[in-house]
Amino acid sequence: MIEGKVRVAAITVSDTRTEGSDEGGARLRERLEAAGCIVTMQSIVRDDSAMVANAIARVCDEDLADAIVTTGGTGISPRDRTYEAIDALLEKRLDGFGEAFRRLSWDEVGPRAVLSRAVAGVYRGRIVAALPGSPKAVVVAVDRVLAPILAHAVALARGVDHGH
Repeated sequence: MIEGKVRVAAITVSDTRTEGSDEGGARLRERLEAAGCIVTMQSIVRDDSAMVANAIARVCDEDLADAIVTTGGTGISPRDRTYEAIDALLEKRLDGFGEAFRRLSWDEVGPRAVLSRAVAGVYRGRIVAALPGSPKAVVVAVDRVLAPILAHAVALARGVDHGH
């Protein structure tokens, strides 16, 4: 962390998005910065398990961020592979993250909320969270679930006493 601010890598996972059409990624950066985070990198990665895993490993290897947040690829279509890629990496899962996100999403989209496979956990001392690609879902996930706990979660994942 820099001066108490969480450094975040924002990664859009998509086979079709470009910098110009990545509304979910733009909203992710906006909401993270509004929450006081420093977005140290933003990229678009194809929805391919190896590519997603490699992007996350690079952030860790080069110490580019304290947390990694992805958007996209968490649904159940045949192309959606983000969940599998991230779930395979996680050393500790934060089951409550996905549960809380789906509970809050229920108020917005009803039963379709159960189709989201939003997930979070710890990998190599970093918080990793996978959010849906919908800009509205990004706002709910960041503003109402992730931002309020991110600094504390990063400190815990790094083994730093953060008033716990």
